[in-house]
Amino acid sequence: MPVFTLVAGIVAIALVFDYINGFHDAANSIATVVATRVLTPVQAVVWAAFFNFLAAFVFGTAVAKTMGNGFVNLEVVTPYVILAALGGAISWDLITWWLGLPTSSSHALIGGYAGAAMARAAITRGLGHALEGLIAGQWALTVAFIFLAPLIGLVSAYALMVAVYWLFRKTSPAKMDVYFRRFQLLSAATFSLSHGSNDAQKTMGVITGLLVASHYQKTFDVQLWVIVAAYGAIALGTLSGGWRIVRTMGTRLTRLKPRSGFCAETGAAGAVLLATHLGLPVSTTHAIAGAIAGVGSIHRLKAVRWGIATNIMSGWILTIPMAASIAWVSYWAIHILAGR
Repeated sequence: MPVFTLVAGIVAIALVFDYINGFHDAANSIATVVATRVLTPVQAVVWAAFFNFLAAFVFGTAVAKTMGNGFVNLEVVTPYVILAALGGAISWDLITWWLGLPTSSSHALIGGYAGAAMARAAITRGLGHALEGLIAGQWALTVAFIFLAPLIGLVSAYALMVAVYWLFRKTSPAKMDVYFRRFQLLSAATFSLSHGSNDAQKTMGVITGLLVASHYQKTFDVQLWVIVAAYGAIALGTLSGGWRIVRTMGTRLTRLKPRSGFCAETGAAGAVLLATHLGLPVSTTHAIAGAIAGVGSIHRLKAVRWGIATNIMSGWILTIPMAASIAWVSYWAIHILAGR
């Protein structure tokens, strides 16, 4: 197969992943604003999609650079490694979407990338050298943020709820919600902006890594067309909505009001924007789930359905190894069938 055709096909698949990322993670951006009935589902996805795309013109490419060369050994990366990585990430995203589990598309992509790189290292250098497909890079912080992102979201949202109740202590809950129905438009926009800023950059990093591995560019610099394409794909995916996961995030985890929805979105956005500033590919799913649990527990711990929260956490822990396993098998299949 001509190199250009192969690279173009893989870029298309990467953008499909980005679309699925937006589709899968639409719940992150719209679940709270839909659950509180501030916006209808259609209004919410349009609002979220717009701000997901707007992030392209606000934030840099630090997360993309981390994604491209902060996890795997670039010496083993080929277009087929990236193809297998995308196969692992897309497969796991679709499985968890079908199950209604709000898992991380980001960690699915990281896991897929790692699994495919290790598979190629095992084939070219021997099974005992599989781990040479990875580098230390950002693994420690990224794995830590599986737990830190929801914790930061939880603590931030809880603290915001305390502040809101103190500031509005002389206002009735009904009147509070009149104000916060408006405020929640801003918080939903901010969270959608943070989602686009972090998640679209992961696909940008993979596409740029592909261009470097295919010798279409010598240095890891993210081109403008890659930025626009990635943000456009994730915005279109968000516009499609992932209603199974919206139900889990917006209604099954805890009951939300406009004031609690505002605090959840704002707290989660703070956690994601912090990670984006640090150049870390973090899970917006983890951040918003932690934030929703934080606002749900403000009155009593039993207000949060911890059984569902435990199931969600199990999905988070499984995401990287499962996506890696699927990508590993995918690369071996490519090697057997295509000799690559």
